[in-house]
Amino acid sequence: MNLPTADVPASPCLASRMSYGLEITAERLRQVEKAEDLLRSLGFVEFRVRHHDAIARIEVRPADLPRLTAEPARTRIVEQLKSLGFKFITVDLQGFRSGALNEALSEQEKQENR
Repeated sequence: MNLPTADVPASPCLASRMSYGLEITAERLRQVEKAEDLLRSLGFVEFRVRHHDAIARIEVRPADLPRLTAEPARTRIVEQLKSLGFKFITVDLQGFRSGALNEALSEQEKQENR
């Protein structure tokens, strides 16, 4: 059908980037939105920035990990995410995967959240 968005990865609600138990606020949503805008501007396509209060956990495809941590991207990402209010910037070595926040849930919690 030649849709212009056919190759664009799915992008669930920004609230899905918040760790369980963390209050969803307009400020936290803005932090994630701005952080993901930065990664997109650097050419990353499939990624998430997970909000763990003071920690931003970045997930990119495993093949993109070297580019994420190479200079000057690494320094730019750290500086800009800290300017958004994150104290610590981390990279998830497992890479991007949908539903990564659910990994912290017990099986019972996973069933309750369906």
